[in-house]
Amino acid sequence: MDTSAPRPFKATPYWWDDCAFSALPVVPLVPRCDVAIVGGGYAGLSAAIELARAGRSVQLFDRQPIGQAASSRNGGMASGSIRPSRKQLIRRFGQARADGILAEGKAARQDLAAFLEAEGVECDFFLSGLFDGAISDRECEDLSHHAELLHRSLGIEAFAVPRNEVSRYIGTDFYAGGFVRMDIGGLHPAKLLSGILRVARTTDAVIHENTRVLGTTQDAGGVRVATSRGDVSAKKLLVCTDAYTDGFDPWLRRRLVPVRSRIIATEPLGEGVMGRLMPRKMMYGDTRQLSYYYRPSPDGSRILFGGRDGTTEGDPLAPTTHLCSELGRIFPELAGVGITHSWFGQVAMNRDMIPRMFTVGDTVYATGFCGSGVVWARWLGKKAAFKLLGQTEKAQSAFDFDPPPKAVPLYRGKPWFIPLVYSLYERRDKRAMRGKNESPKG
Repeated sequence: MDTSAPRPFKATPYWWDDCAFSALPVVPLVPRCDVAIVGGGYAGLSAAIELARAGRSVQLFDRQPIGQAASSRNGGMASGSIRPSRKQLIRRFGQARADGILAEGKAARQDLAAFLEAEGVECDFFLSGLFDGAISDRECEDLSHHAELLHRSLGIEAFAVPRNEVSRYIGTDFYAGGFVRMDIGGLHPAKLLSGILRVARTTDAVIHENTRVLGTTQDAGGVRVATSRGDVSAKKLLVCTDAYTDGFDPWLRRRLVPVRSRIIATEPLGEGVMGRLMPRKMMYGDTRQLSYYYRPSPDGSRILFGGRDGTTEGDPLAPTTHLCSELGRIFPELAGVGITHSWFGQVAMNRDMIPRMFTVGDTVYATGFCGSGVVWARWLGKKAAFKLLGQTEKAQSAFDFDPPPKAVPLYRGKPWFIPLVYSLYERRDKRAMRGKNESPKG
């Protein structure tokens, strides 16, 4: 297999080719406001909309131009997935919260679709369904049980796919089986952010891009926010920085680990090839520890293929080469195919591996989306806004936890341990691959 990464390719997201973000007008800081928001992605902007529409004075700060971070760099898969299994959730948090977390995923996906329709946001949203591939027969059984749970408990159209039916959903012999759920879709993430920004700018929320928050302190009126352009006093603070949290909040930074997620875009493949490899035009993933996610582009002309990067500095070629190799492993006919883009964005992992909302003093946090921010960031941004508004019923969420008590050991903001973690996951995947061709039980 040809594992060399083609050159040249763009290091900017595929999404930016047809969705550019213009600079926002520079406006003066307002000395006092009801709520200051740090972070201008899906979460922060969605919160700003709810707060401003409720009559609160809002200022939002982002250290770089709006549209440069994860909200316009992700794969555009509206999954709202949760990494721990239901059994793991029950063991950690109890059955009531575990079931609430799964139910809230359904509500959050429905709310996203309703928002797009109500606000006229055109972002190539399509309820395509998701195929999740299993590497081994044991994983097939696990996915089958999960499909049954989704159907029985939440009424979601979900079903197992045996090995002999995999080709109906994806053109590969790589998987031992899998499952399908039809409540998940795809969209253009940069257009989604652009649409949310457009809606936010119709409100009285004041948006300051290229304005770094340097630190915050409690004062008599709430929170004093020191920025690169001056200080602002706010009654309440909302932090939505996720994987882009820097030194302005060292307490939070020690509890979130930024992990690179990289995506490559193939050259146009032709209608026949796309129809053969992705006959249902679905979103795709698999059960490996170092999982990969992939999908057709919105116009159906190429494949966008992503996975965790494993590097922490610079923009080395090796992760791109690795993704090209994995793409060829799943689709052998694409070995050596040309790519047009390779880019990465940061996702935030935490010790629980689930999104969370919590309060510390006059500060509310909506963060830790663990790579599924298309659904969770907007949803929890809204929930945090309702919490700040004192709208208890609307703010209710299974993700509303006490503040995380434990920081990541020996971590101060530089994820030095990522290569070690990836090596462990790779060994686990190799063991799973060795069981790939086990005979089905029964």
